[in-house]
Amino acid sequence: MARSIWTGSISFGLVSIPVRVFSAIREHDVRFHQLAPDGSRIHLERVSEKTGRKVDFKNVKKGYETSKGKWVVIEPDELKKLAPQSTKAIEIEDFVALEDIDPIYFQRTYHLVPQNESAARAYALLASVMADKQRIGIGKVVMREKQYLAAIRPFGKGLAMSTMLFADEVISPSAIEGMPARKPSVAEREKKMAAQIVDSLARDWDPKRYQDDYEDQVKALLKAKAKGKEIEAPAPQESAKVLDLTEALRASLESGGRKSTRKASRPAKRSSPAKRRTAKRRTAKRRTA
Repeated sequence: MARSIWTGSISFGLVSIPVRVFSAIREHDVRFHQLAPDGSRIHLERVSEKTGRKVDFKNVKKGYETSKGKWVVIEPDELKKLAPQSTKAIEIEDFVALEDIDPIYFQRTYHLVPQNESAARAYALLASVMADKQRIGIGKVVMREKQYLAAIRPFGKGLAMSTMLFADEVISPSAIEGMPARKPSVAEREKKMAAQIVDSLARDWDPKRYQDDYEDQVKALLKAKAKGKEIEAPAPQESAKVLDLTEALRASLESGGRKSTRKASRPAKRSSPAKRRTAKRRTAKRRTA
């Protein structure tokens, strides 16, 4: 059973809706541990740079370096006093159109759940109105001692909240080396061919269509190695090098716009010598028949 990571309320106008926050994502990366040459686990410890002695976590303090070697130490209670008054409330400041927000601003998404039955009515009202008006609520929330901009929107049968970056946390494209200073000009013929490729690949969004093939291969590798089996990784497919843009567009159209890709498979098992000899004899019989 999932546990809530934050409890507070959503407020808009004079309406306050008590809610609980649950993570909406479950990452499933394969996690590795660091091992010593003898195969034992490596553990990282907190050690004083000055004495070389281990420091218990309860004695660790937060510090900010003002100049080289000089620190300002901050106590936990001091940070709590600075926390905004809205620590336990998400006060919606504006309702905006979702399409007006570039995806670069979004970070993590959470489910919002009404705390009790009395909050469910106002919760449903807010979700219904936002869906009808095609608007999402923008406010601020403090979680884990950090303030975030937050977007609250209808999702499924309830509400979701996405933490967002503030404007000064997003790097402008103009600050990136090599980024075009102005919109490049394109040939009309090439643009038309590229548009045909885009149209041929147009489909309705279905997240279940996309799988983490690499993780499946890693898990298969680990499973095989745990059983002491020898495996062969699939040979990488080399794409044809086409230097001319027009030629590349034309070739893409001829192939229907899609690359010749095979579904990622598990690492192939080595067949035994006896099985290989049997397969060769069967192939020879078919050829002479």
